[in-house]
Amino acid sequence: MDAIGSIGVVETRQWCFAEPPDELKLRSGASIGPVDVAYETYGELTPERDNAVLICHALSGDAHVAGRHSPDDPKAGWWDVMIGPGKGIDTDRYFVICSNCIGGCKGSTGPSSINPATGRPYGLDFPMVTMQDMVKVQHALVKEHLGVDRLLCVTGGSMGGMQVLQWAIDYPEMVVSAIPIATTSRLSAQGIAFDEVGRQAIYGDPDWNNGDYHDGTPPARGLGVARMVGHITYLSDRSMREKFGRGLQDREEVGYDFGPPDFQVESYLRYKGDSFVARFDANSYLYITKAMDYFDLEADYGSLVNAFSGVRGRFLVISYTGDWLFPTYQSKEIVRALQANGVVTTFCELASDYGHDAFLLEDEQLAQVIREFLRHQQRSVREQRA
Repeated sequence: MDAIGSIGVVETRQWCFAEPPDELKLRSGASIGPVDVAYETYGELTPERDNAVLICHALSGDAHVAGRHSPDDPKAGWWDVMIGPGKGIDTDRYFVICSNCIGGCKGSTGPSSINPATGRPYGLDFPMVTMQDMVKVQHALVKEHLGVDRLLCVTGGSMGGMQVLQWAIDYPEMVVSAIPIATTSRLSAQGIAFDEVGRQAIYGDPDWNNGDYHDGTPPARGLGVARMVGHITYLSDRSMREKFGRGLQDREEVGYDFGPPDFQVESYLRYKGDSFVARFDANSYLYITKAMDYFDLEADYGSLVNAFSGVRGRFLVISYTGDWLFPTYQSKEIVRALQANGVVTTFCELASDYGHDAFLLEDEQLAQVIREFLRHQQRSVREQRA
């Protein structure tokens, strides 16, 4: 460990499967292969293989959920506040797995990967993917490659929470428990609208070139604007008011021009857009937001109650008071549908003014809720085996 509670230096690994002719069949009817999967693991799997916890990432996340890639790495994994020795998801007790979703751009096969049929990046020739496809790839990694037949828990927030729900539906025999956080069973019209604004920003960038930009200049301006719009939805009015207000950026008074940003919030959003462009692919943004738009368990199964009819594991559903992107009423819909099927479900609404991104911040209350839930599940599993 490089600090108290840190997992230390970690490594992203690669696994390749679905080699032709055994390609991966997608929900759209298309097939793709081979498929690369980037993943990281932390902690040790017990001899009984009963302590595995799968983390599902959100839109802009990746496999690097905890630790650092080198001793001088300035940035820890995206949920490092929650995962590590003694933390909410304790790597002294659990074997933690996280993989980059298919369609992504951080090591797993996506639109920036090389299409074996052409020798060039897929671009828009990459097939459309859904939450079911992302979960199918995770299932192959966990079961075929890592040899884990049951997951003590599957958890994740936002888009990761959508995958958690899909896991519990598609592979109920593998999911002992599930913790969907700040998520929904179907993306709202408002959520789809924000996604579409982001996509239009990318389409409108002259460097996008209908997705064929990998040999030239990427559509940085469009992707940056998409990220700025998306990031606003992750915050709350109160958090933005308290953090920025109408504070000016490096000036005593407004400039009455369109030069450098007048306000701190303008400068902050530009920074978030620029930093996102440096690490993410525009086409992946298009594909992943579409996958979120298509997610609708009620439409897929006739009703949300029907969707959860085969679920076996226990649930802890968590929402936040300040989350207006995936508000609490959407979590309560999930809870009611689970309880209608007799699924043992605990619901927890946490007070926060930080908006949708609250689950990514250091929060001992969230850590304690998850810590106690996981320990209870682990005790139950071992008592059943005794």
